[in-house]
Amino acid sequence: MLPPSWDHQPTPVTAPTPDPLTPTRDVTHAHFQAGDTVVVLKGVVAGELWGDSMRVVAPSWHTPTDEDGWRLRDPTGGAQSYVTAHPRYLVHLSRRCPDCLIYLRAMEDALLARFADRDELIDCGWYTTTALGQLVHTADTRGSR
Repeated sequence: MLPPSWDHQPTPVTAPTPDPLTPTRDVTHAHFQAGDTVVVLKGVVAGELWGDSMRVVAPSWHTPTDEDGWRLRDPTGGAQSYVTAHPRYLVHLSRRCPDCLIYLRAMEDALLARFADRDELIDCGWYTTTALGQLVHTADTRGSR
């Protein structure tokens, strides 16, 4: 399903790709809880979905969407150990819930065939982190509303 590629990743190749599912995904704040392990899907590597694995820490207001979000901790640390994200960006890794599995399969259907001939780490360019440490999807930036 998701390879352990999020540990010690090479520099990804950016391949701007439309995200047909995340901007309209309807998942509530209550779907995730503090302590959950999640992944933020960002692209593909060697025929598998790829993303950043994080732990849900605490509720937090997600300023870019003006909705309830979650404070996430990246266990590998790095330049930005904590970010705030909207729940629709997250997929459970710590448990197999139906909503996340359906979303995951739909993302596989949308992306894997598109990049089947490429083995490098591909970042589809969907996310950026604001100066306030808010993970924001390109469809949720203030200019796109």
